[in-house]
This record gives sequence, structure tokens and C-alpha cells, in this order.
Amino acid sequence: MFFPIEATVSYWPYAAYLSLGIFFCIQLYYILFVYSKLAAHRITESANEQTLPPVSVIISAYNEYDNLKKFLPLILQQSYPTFEVVVVNDCSDDETQWLLREMASTYAHLKIVDIGEHIRLKHTKKFTLTIGIKAAKYEHLVFTDADCEPATTQWLHLMVAPFAEDKEIILGYSPYFKHRGLLNKLIRFETTHTAMNYLSYALKGDAYMGVGRNLAYTKSLFYKGKGFNAHMHIKSGDDDLFVNQNSNATNTTIAISPQAHMYSIPKLTWKSYYKQKARHAGASVMYKSRHKWMLATQLVSALFFYASLGVSAALLPHMWYVPLAVYLLRLLAQYTVYGYVFRKLAVRDLLLWLPVLDLLFYFFICLNGLFNRNRKQTSWK
Repeated sequence: MFFPIEATVSYWPYAAYLSLGIFFCIQLYYILFVYSKLAAHRITESANEQTLPPVSVIISAYNEYDNLKKFLPLILQQSYPTFEVVVVNDCSDDETQWLLREMASTYAHLKIVDIGEHIRLKHTKKFTLTIGIKAAKYEHLVFTDADCEPATTQWLHLMVAPFAEDKEIILGYSPYFKHRGLLNKLIRFETTHTAMNYLSYALKGDAYMGVGRNLAYTKSLFYKGKGFNAHMHIKSGDDDLFVNQNSNATNTTIAISPQAHMYSIPKLTWKSYYKQKARHAGASVMYKSRHKWMLATQLVSALFFYASLGVSAALLPHMWYVPLAVYLLRLLAQYTVYGYVFRKLAVRDLLLWLPVLDLLFYFFICLNGLFNRNRKQTSWK
């Protein structure tokens, strides 16, 4: 018994429409039931100074003279009662060490840790951060990078405040500086979308990653989880893998007040941005299984949603209004939820570009990650 070829072919348009409906529903789940957590999140007032613990800010630097000269004073001048800034100078061969020594004469709370180069040893960022953590005086740690600028002098206060609620991990938000051009819009959209993901899941009690440009956790948690030992062989992952392996439903929270944002310098060329994303892609293979499935479902459903739009419209062109209506419904849901999220994350200007950036995000950024998941990493910068 067999079906005629003509009959089989006639079913393909309806199969395409069924697929479109399935992927549409999956996408609506993420938009309405995941991202809405962040959209509805209320940013609370910070703790008073009496409940704020002493803090060690840790920065790893390799040949960062220009960035340290520009941004480090803004870290050192934070309005916070008791804190130190630990800068780990990882074999820099520029003028970094002399700049740091000069700053240390002005700022007594700046601690410098110099790592000498060894002919048989190539350091990773995880190694330098471990050295910084061991050198830190205080239990509560805040991490950022040398090329980062705090939004205000209240950054440290607002990032640390949740420690007063007995939290062990605090996830911050680190957008990129705004410039002209499509590349900058895509970089900022990708950063916002990633943050929307991990912040929303943290609010659901299932945090799976954080970003090291604006991240805080306790020293005791670092030692309890044996630091970066489980993934020391991977160059990246000092932030997301640490959070993935040590976060639970009660020990993690977020800090996303606009005054607590930590801005960073974006890549200026498509090639450098591609290399950056390729370097970051490898860490996700070590996420917990449920997180890998969750992320894969989200990305694949979005890719196939766009593909199903084109296929269904091509197979039944006289019913073009159906895929168009489905697309517009998803877009309406995005605008409704993203509008609240993007306002919190200070990127409302990207809403105008949402239809273009969403498509680029999934087909450029996500495919980049798929192609580079098993790529060998040779550096942490």
C-alpha cells in the first residue's frame, strides 16, 4: 500500500504550516513566560551602609595601560564605605606596572598583584582570577574587566547590596558603549538578549550563567565549589561556567539598577566580533544538561520559525497572510515584553531595529556559536 507522489506532495504545505505553529508556540513560551519575569521585575532600593560588607573588586589585566588609565580611577572612586581593588597584572609588557604603581601611591585601597612570565607556562584568565581571589582581603568579591566603566559612583553599592540578603551570587548587567553602525547595534542587541535570558532564568530560580564584566560572589563559595578546577582546561567560562555549577534556587539574585550597569568597549570590526563570539562559544558545552536543552530549544525554534515562515509562504503563496499574521503576532509579543525589559536595560533605541536585529541575531550569532563550539581556544583575550 502506498500513497501517490502527488498526494504526498500536497501535504507538504500543511506540514510547513504545522511546523510554523509549533515553533511559534515555543517562541511565545519564552517571550511570555520567561522574559516576562524580567519585564515584571521591580528594582528595589539598595541596602543602607550599615549592612554593606567590606568588598574586594578584582580585575585581571594584560597590556591594558590605556584602559586602566581611563577606567580604573572610576572604580577606585566608588562611593562605598570599605573596599579594595585588586588588579592582577598578568605578564604585561607595556607600561601597565608603572601606571599601577603610580596609582597605588594615590589610592591606598589599590592592591597590585604582578604575575611574572614563565617560559613553560601560559596563563589563563581563570588562573589570574584565582590569584586575585587568593590575594583578596575580604569575603565578598566583585569582578569586572579593565576596559569597563561603571555607570555611576553607586555601582559598587548597588551591586553589593543583595549580599545583605545572604545571597552568594549576584548577577549584574554589562552593556556596550553606543556607537554608530549596524555592527554596534547587533553587538548591543546580542548583549541585551543574552542578559534578558540569564537574568530572567535567575528570577525563575534557575540561573545558568553570568557575565564577568559585572559579577559578584563570595570567596567561601569559590572555595566550596573548588574554584575553576572542573573547567580549568577551557580558556573561557570563568563567569558563566562558575555560575552554572554553583548557582541554586536560593543563593542567586540580580542587580540591574541603571546606576549599577557596567559599560564596556565593543568590537569595531565584524572579524574581531566573530573571533570574540567564537572564543566564548566553547564554554556552553559544559553547561548542565537542562540548560543546554533549554538554550538549544530556544535557538533552534527561532531559527526554524523564520525558516517555516519562508517555506509556508512559498508553498501556499495565495495564503501569504497566514505566515504574515503569525510573524506579526510574535513581533507584537516581543514589543510588548521587550519594551519593559529594554527600558530597564537602557537600550530602548534598539526597539526600532527589532525586526532586523532579531533575524541577524539568530542567523549570525547563533550559527557562529554552533560552528565554534569545539574550536580550540588559544587565548583569554
